[in-house]
Amino acid sequence: MDSSGKIAMVTGAGSGIGRAAARALAREGYAVVLAGRRAAALEETAAQFPPGAKSMIVPADVSDDSSVRALFEKTSDTFGRLDVLFNNAGTNVPATPVEDLPLAQWRKVIDVNLTGAFLCIQEAFRLMKRQSPRGGRIINNGSISAHVPRPNSAPYTASKHAITGLTRSAALDGRKYDIACGQIDIGNAETEMTARMKGGVLQASGQLAPEPTMDVEQVAKSVVYMAGLPLDANVLFMTVMATKMPFVGRG
Repeated sequence: MDSSGKIAMVTGAGSGIGRAAARALAREGYAVVLAGRRAAALEETAAQFPPGAKSMIVPADVSDDSSVRALFEKTSDTFGRLDVLFNNAGTNVPATPVEDLPLAQWRKVIDVNLTGAFLCIQEAFRLMKRQSPRGGRIINNGSISAHVPRPNSAPYTASKHAITGLTRSAALDGRKYDIACGQIDIGNAETEMTARMKGGVLQASGQLAPEPTMDVEQVAKSVVYMAGLPLDANVLFMTVMATKMPFVGRG
């Protein structure tokens, strides 16, 4: 599918999966809106785009409704439309037994991972409904944790399970507006956040064990594939993971 002239937005575009996906979308000809809290990191992402690629940097906090509204208003004012939203921004807190977890840490994860995704979906619906031609695609970043938890991960696991419900609801509610919504569940992509896995990760048995990772570019290619489908086709759920990581049989 020809993606030249199409507009994509990536939240959490300043590092890791978001940066890799933004680069891949730019290589495919999308103009990419880079959203995230750190302007300098977004500028670093844009500097890695191929020559001639179009981008727009918008510092934004997805957990703040006014910041999200401003992000989508600037996108609409600049490009007139949005074809793809990669709802990628997320956060986590240190592994903590549920009985010891401070409420503030719970709220932090839910506010970014779940409420942030909801706010971006809400604004994407509003823009995609009114633009011409109507419609677009939303890709939510789930996780292996949308299926099975790691030890001491209640807020992150709860947020990612909830993303699955949000994805299904958005996919259903978007049908009549030609808005397709899907979810990519990612396991052990090699980024700054997963570097520690090579040194050992807590398992359900209580043991520490190293876990294999995969090249983050494989995730980026998967996002590009989902993004490039015509709107009469949809990948509702995709799992892309390091082949030998403990997922099937985890626990």
